[in-house]
Amino acid sequence: MLTVYGIPNCSTVKKARAWLDAQGLPYVFHDFKKQGVPAAQLDNWIAAIGWEALINRQGTTWRKLEEPVKQSIQDATSGKTLMQQYPSVIKRPVYERNGALIGVGFTPELTSILAST
Repeated sequence: MLTVYGIPNCSTVKKARAWLDAQGLPYVFHDFKKQGVPAAQLDNWIAAIGWEALINRQGTTWRKLEEPVKQSIQDATSGKTLMQQYPSVIKRPVYERNGALIGVGFTPELTSILAST
């Protein structure tokens, strides 16, 4: 089963979910705001692609953080703490199939992967 993690009002998540629906691909949506960020999954994602790849430094949440907070994010531990405290700072959506990370974001490369799985 495909699980899509994100925030429902995120424009990228909306595009991804609309695309999945249009393709008829079933998925379960995990809302970071309502359901939180699963610590075990976050550890797996960090192990798979690194904490830096998961933090959306282009997003509003990151830009609104105070500079000392931004400067304190130096490693996987501090990155994980930030992502759990501010779920909106995680790049979205995050895709898992059967517990394995497929990818992050909504790109043509990912749509090819999602369509073929």
